[in-house]
Amino acid sequence: MTEAPDTIRRLVQTFADNIESYRSASFNEAQVRREFIDPMFEALGWDVLNKQGHHPAYREVIHEDAIKVGGATKAPDYCFRIGQTPKFFLEAKRPLVNIKGDPNPAYQLRRYAWSAKLPLSILTDFEELAVYDCRAKPNQNDKASAGRTLYMSFTDYPDRWHEIADVFSREAILKGSFDKYAESGRRKRGTAEVDASFLAEIESWRDALAKNIALRNRSLSVREMNQAVQRTVDRILFLRMCEDRGIEQYGRLQALLNVNNVYGQLAELFNQADDKYNSGLFHFKSERGREDYDAWTLKLAIDDKVLKEIIKRLYYPECPYEFSVLPADILGHIYEQFLGKVIRLTPAHQAKVEEKPEVRKAGGVYYTPTYIVDYIVNNTVGKLCEGATPNKVAELRVLDPACGSGSFLLGAYQFLLDWHLKYYIDHDPAKWARRKKPPIYEGRNGWTLTTAMRKEILLNNIYGVDIDQQAVEVTKLSLLLKVLEGETEETLRNQMQLFRERALPDLNANIKCGNSLIGPDFYDGKQTTMFDDEEAYRINAFDWNAEFPDIMKRGGFDAVIGNPPYVFGRDWKGLGISDYHKAYFSRAYDTASYQMDMFSLFMEKAHRLCRLSGHIGLIVPNVWLNNTFCSKIRSLVIGSAQNLAIASPKSRVFPRLTVDTVVYTLRLDDRPSPSFTVLTIDDSGTEDILSNNKTSLFLDGERPISTVVEAPVLEFLEELLNDHSCLDDFAAITRGVHPYRTGGYGASAFRKGPQTDRDVKERVYHSAAPGPDLRPYVYGRDLHRYSPCLVSDYVRYGKWLAEPRKPEFFTGDRVYSRKILGERLIVTVVSGDSVAGQQICITKPKVPGFDVRYFAGIMSSRMMAFFIKSYFNERDDAFPQIKVSQLRSLPIRRIDFSRSDDKTRHDRMVELVERMLDLHKRLDEVRTEHEKAVLRRQIKATDDEIDRLVYELYDLTEEEIAIVE
Repeated sequence: MTEAPDTIRRLVQTFADNIESYRSASFNEAQVRREFIDPMFEALGWDVLNKQGHHPAYREVIHEDAIKVGGATKAPDYCFRIGQTPKFFLEAKRPLVNIKGDPNPAYQLRRYAWSAKLPLSILTDFEELAVYDCRAKPNQNDKASAGRTLYMSFTDYPDRWHEIADVFSREAILKGSFDKYAESGRRKRGTAEVDASFLAEIESWRDALAKNIALRNRSLSVREMNQAVQRTVDRILFLRMCEDRGIEQYGRLQALLNVNNVYGQLAELFNQADDKYNSGLFHFKSERGREDYDAWTLKLAIDDKVLKEIIKRLYYPECPYEFSVLPADILGHIYEQFLGKVIRLTPAHQAKVEEKPEVRKAGGVYYTPTYIVDYIVNNTVGKLCEGATPNKVAELRVLDPACGSGSFLLGAYQFLLDWHLKYYIDHDPAKWARRKKPPIYEGRNGWTLTTAMRKEILLNNIYGVDIDQQAVEVTKLSLLLKVLEGETEETLRNQMQLFRERALPDLNANIKCGNSLIGPDFYDGKQTTMFDDEEAYRINAFDWNAEFPDIMKRGGFDAVIGNPPYVFGRDWKGLGISDYHKAYFSRAYDTASYQMDMFSLFMEKAHRLCRLSGHIGLIVPNVWLNNTFCSKIRSLVIGSAQNLAIASPKSRVFPRLTVDTVVYTLRLDDRPSPSFTVLTIDDSGTEDILSNNKTSLFLDGERPISTVVEAPVLEFLEELLNDHSCLDDFAAITRGVHPYRTGGYGASAFRKGPQTDRDVKERVYHSAAPGPDLRPYVYGRDLHRYSPCLVSDYVRYGKWLAEPRKPEFFTGDRVYSRKILGERLIVTVVSGDSVAGQQICITKPKVPGFDVRYFAGIMSSRMMAFFIKSYFNERDDAFPQIKVSQLRSLPIRRIDFSRSDDKTRHDRMVELVERMLDLHKRLDEVRTEHEKAVLRRQIKATDDEIDRLVYELYDLTEEEIAIVE
């Protein structure tokens, strides 16, 4: 139990001795912070006053001046952080305030913490201290006790100090005690997190605005409708967030609740914002050097009632959101979900909001977690900035070619802001501040980048493209809010006067709408008239050389980062991607296979857009590591990478998606490194290196890459591959046939033949005569280990089947193995005439001297089961499978038949497998429990003998056998 230090006992005694003075109206909040709260939290191990001189971006405790705005402070008094991650807020009050009974301070604190997605926070005036669980949505009618998990008076501190220190001390947080405490108090029901709640809020705005604008503006097209609604939401939200951050006068929007013609008054505010900010979000008149100003949205007709309802929900006390602390990544998360729906117009010009087809197909929108963004940015943009100067960094061009709501661009921009500030502080900040156009100035919280510098960094370094115009607008909005972060109306006004320019940049030249994968050559050989306006708009071909001429002339972007769409080839038809699209991709992309996935096309595109010595960092589905159809993209990535790192997240990044993901980062080079790294990362970004792999072994793309095995295991697996031949060298291998006739899939399982279209299922039980021209058909479910194949159906075999194979695969000695894995590969040996189904792989020897039973014994061994599940990354799948390409690459011990010991081992394996086949056949025939038990013991003993023989054949050491077992 943590005892209260002497500091706390002295503070308690001092407060008790002078309690009446401290409770008087003359003793203010600043005094209680300085005399009691600061030393109290220093005793908890926090560097409250930054005595260690940390860079502002990494201060442990962030203080906010108690500036009153609309009856409430604009930000919490203290934010306690580990690194740059906020852990909890503390709101301070003077002792005159009744912490235990007054609901207003509690509501204020809970709004801050809930908006910032912090689970716990503290309210104190030193005389009283209360801890709140802030995950439940705050309500203005809540009592002071709502969400309160701990309360104590200052007289309790000496005896109950451990209740505070064991959770809120810096050491406790580093050890994870804070997170455990928060998790133990997690509410099971009734918790509405801020992103879900605010998403519902702005979706209700969209609904109301869409219906009203459609009603009052009947000439608008569906695209104009979507833009009008999006722009109106964005502009209102931008101005409201600026109010809470002290950049705009508080309550300007709220004042519109008392006027008529609200949208006309809003238009005035929007025009003033155009004069102040110079942002594309507010751009209503023609200006030199700027294109496509908005000449129509300010003329919309929108009813007062709709706008007033939106504005009313944005202010205290009805509004539970505190926009001054709403993190940029949370706002991005909210908007990512918001963009998953689109407005359409009915023939009667009524607005309907519905999910986009691609979102519906994917089962929702998935936002990239911050730790993944930070990891990729640190290993791409961070590498480019190492040892650089501001002039050099100003030349870097960072791109996200599928930017969505801008999470990766926000992460890159934040990194560059922090990098510049640290550089200037480390290199005589006063000197930089004296420049004619200073990049920094000294504010109340220390050195800060000027708005002009923040604008310059954004315009110089950050670029994005997305096919969705709404996503482009949201990316711009998020970046513009990031430019203004930390500014006030006063500092903004001073800097605007100093630099004689408006506060925000126009991002139209940086963030663009277009189809990153389709260029103007899409129309080559086709008349553009074959595409109507709607189709051309949807295709949205994008010419990178024309849109970013200077960047492409110099070789491309310095960093390409992001999370491209996870659209698999099987889903394309449902998304309206035509055969002409597929033909174009096959023509335009070197790595495109017949089963194209959109993310792999983006992977190739990243290589084309990145200059040599530039960096690439993407998070993509992990199937590119081992899928047969991804061999070309594997070869491209591995063959053009210096410092390639493939990182597998320890926890699933997108829990609702069935696909697992990996992150890869590299420096683009025409000569690959001799090796690349496989590692894991946790949700704090901590790396755990698993192995270093020889690049030369993977250059052709044929060999899959494993991301989840530890280094000694991977070395053992690679030795097996390197020291032995592949099964493909000894045998012809294919998958079984689909029993349908070419030309379509009927409701029945079999077609009678090419001479008829009549659906006839020939079903003959295995005990009955098969009949003329019919062959036994073996389903995967009918195949059991070393057992005779059950037959419940027969099929006419011929070229009319949907996937015919060479007839020799269904006669003579061969191995049938199931595609679905059990504890081991499920194999049996077949000699008679039968046709294997599509869930079965067929292995037929092609090298003289080798008996089929030799291959069957190795394939079904414990060692091979270990190899398959580990090397092909099938250990954790619910239904692990082996593909034909993987089967072909299994390491098989070559036999030198001129050596007697080799031939003896081969013949011994044949004998053991023959015994297994016989034992399983007898097991199917006997009836008594005793007979079955005896046979099962013999089967187990024979299995063990086969495993020992495999260990001997492969010359495994005791350590390697231990790895297998």
